[in-house]
Amino acid sequence: MLLALIASEPGRGRTGHAEFASPPALAKLPVILLAVILLLIAGLAGGMFMIWGKLSALSTLAAREAGGGAEAGRAKPEEIKPVVSLDTFIVNLADPGGSRYLRVTMDLEAEGKAAADEIGKRVPQMRDAVLMILPAKRYADISTLEGKTALREEIIGALNGMLGSAAISRIFFKEFVIQ
Repeated sequence: MLLALIASEPGRGRTGHAEFASPPALAKLPVILLAVILLLIAGLAGGMFMIWGKLSALSTLAAREAGGGAEAGRAKPEEIKPVVSLDTFIVNLADPGGSRYLRVTMDLEAEGKAAADEIGKRVPQMRDAVLMILPAKRYADISTLEGKTALREEIIGALNGMLGSAAISRIFFKEFVIQ
């Protein structure tokens, strides 16, 4: 009889053990979890927004202090100087076996209009000077960035020595192929 009374009590199942949760309480659980997750995401988003604002303000302030303001941060465009183009050079390199060659096309940047006119008058002599420099190079000498930069400086020195002044400020390699 005692078992019948326990089994008939509300909240107890057929076995007489208490039930853990009723079906309406289980239906509310996903809604509560979703609300907690959304609140967590909203909190993180708000925190990130505040941090982002402070970091961007600090970087703007640092840029102003380093550059002396927004106007100082802008670089002035470089003055366009006259350029004289030379025809393509194809030479054998000084490697053992002579199987490698260099094909290079370059432009010479002159210091001014008068220097460009002088360079234009002396193109054959300048091509000859470049043709004396290029075949003396080996693949290992000019295959790296440092090697190309050294070659550029050597050519500028030789050509400016021929002109008698620093008429050529830079050399631009339009084509530089080693095979």
